[in-house]
Amino acid sequence: MALVVTTMASFLTPFMGSAINVALPALGREFSLNALFMNWMATIFLLAAAMSLVPLGRMADLFGRKRLFLWGVALYTLSSLACSAAPDAVMLLILRFLQGIGGAMIFGTSTAILISVFPRSERGKVLGINVAAVYTGLSAGPLIGGILTQHLGWRSIFLLNALLGLAVLFCTLWKLKDEWAEARGERFDLAGSVIYSLSLLLLMVGVSFLPSAAAGLSAVAGIAGIVVFLRWEKGNPSPLINVSLFYQNRAFTFSNLAALVHYCATYAVSFLMSLYLQLIEGLSPQYAGLILLIQPVLQAVFSPLIGRLSDRVEPRILASLGMALTVCGLGLLTFISTFSTLFPILLSLVLLGMGFALFSSPNVNAIMSSVDRKFLGLASGTLATMRILGQMFSMGIAMLIFALLIGKVELSPLYYPLLLKSMTWIFFLLALLCSLGIFASLARGPMR
Repeated sequence: MALVVTTMASFLTPFMGSAINVALPALGREFSLNALFMNWMATIFLLAAAMSLVPLGRMADLFGRKRLFLWGVALYTLSSLACSAAPDAVMLLILRFLQGIGGAMIFGTSTAILISVFPRSERGKVLGINVAAVYTGLSAGPLIGGILTQHLGWRSIFLLNALLGLAVLFCTLWKLKDEWAEARGERFDLAGSVIYSLSLLLLMVGVSFLPSAAAGLSAVAGIAGIVVFLRWEKGNPSPLINVSLFYQNRAFTFSNLAALVHYCATYAVSFLMSLYLQLIEGLSPQYAGLILLIQPVLQAVFSPLIGRLSDRVEPRILASLGMALTVCGLGLLTFISTFSTLFPILLSLVLLGMGFALFSSPNVNAIMSSVDRKFLGLASGTLATMRILGQMFSMGIAMLIFALLIGKVELSPLYYPLLLKSMTWIFFLLALLCSLGIFASLARGPMR
């Protein structure tokens, strides 16, 4: 039942993220949003999750993983319902922030619950199933989101998400009876939590509004805050993050770094391709969603198989091969233009899907198998944080390029050439970043 409940929850949040990406052009038209504000609609969820993931992962170890999981599903469901009735863009941003905190409670605990239940010999298999649920959500999101947006409007996506959240909540209360809190009785680092969350907020807001001087100061303050946080944690007897894990555990450090780089290199793709297919190619939300379906379907189909394989084959080999395929897919996207046919786009999405399937399950298996049981919640929260930070920085790179090349203007056909030029630069930077990440993946060393 732990596998069933966490798998349902793992479907929920990626479904919302990929569905709303397809709906962004329609949402932007209703609220007359510029490209940067549309980007924030996707990014605000990631920012809230990144700010709260590590503190919530630690709280799960202290007070119970199932308890935090339940509260997260409840908050996520209520905020989704409220989003469906948001009267304006500002209120929708606030509700999306709350939705991100609820999402952090869900995916900051679900992996740790799985690892708490299943023996080491079966971890690759169940993590593969869990990752497949994530990619199934990513697969269903573009298609269902496109259909709902085209026929019922973007608000129906949030309503459907609230119904799914209620189903997860009911099943958890009904069937999941155990509780896991291996660090119960230890102290919670409140000061570290505040420093950590504020640093990420300052960094992301600063990156989003560059190149202004105030934005630069904000970004520098965020980086300085992260340095202060790491020094604070190193001398803390009850740290929010056990920094020694990064200093002393090579596999844990480089596996997390590889996850950060890979998610940073890939997350903005669906957002950018949704804009490209609907605005430049003129496709309907439903048809655009159908095309974007290719990548996550391949991820969902092959992740369980690769997860099982990672119980026998070195994770660094599989994960590094996956990152190399991702570089090839991103490289292809740098050549898209107004005159591009669908074939190179479809081929790039196939390469990205296979790359992610090869990377994700083995990398998760490597991280969760490299720590003791008492650190499982921390490892789960750290892994989820790497994923969210990578996704957030991916959108941050997109926002920065948009700000430099397009500016704060509502997207109209007049600005489509600049939009296309921005995408080319973004895909090039992401491909370069991912190619460097291959070395981090290889550097983790053998796990067996």
